[in-house]
Amino acid sequence: MHGIAESKVSPCVRDLLLSIVDSSRNGDEIIAVNSDEFLTPNEAAKRIGMSRTHLYKLLDSGEIPSDRVGKHRRIRFHDLIKFEKERDKDRLELAEQFARRRETAISADREIAELL
Repeated sequence: MHGIAESKVSPCVRDLLLSIVDSSRNGDEIIAVNSDEFLTPNEAAKRIGMSRTHLYKLLDSGEIPSDRVGKHRRIRFHDLIKFEKERDKDRLELAEQFARRRETAISADREIAELL
């Protein structure tokens, strides 16, 4: 792994290889998927860790694009990944907002304590 970290491959390739090595060491499953591959709602819900019912709400609202194949829906893998990245970004922003509020509250408490 040390050789990968210091090799002259692009940072993107290096990070990918390091991630694969870490996942392998942790016993995680590694799956290569074509980004245009379609998933069933069951597969998509399992992939992003939510109930199928909630996934259908996201599909109905258009938050996750889907295609209809007869009566069935199919979700492109890259659309699911895009949704996951946006969801993770939103969660991080929310966590940062809460952290700033907490820091502000602590600072205000200190100022009040100093005035007393």
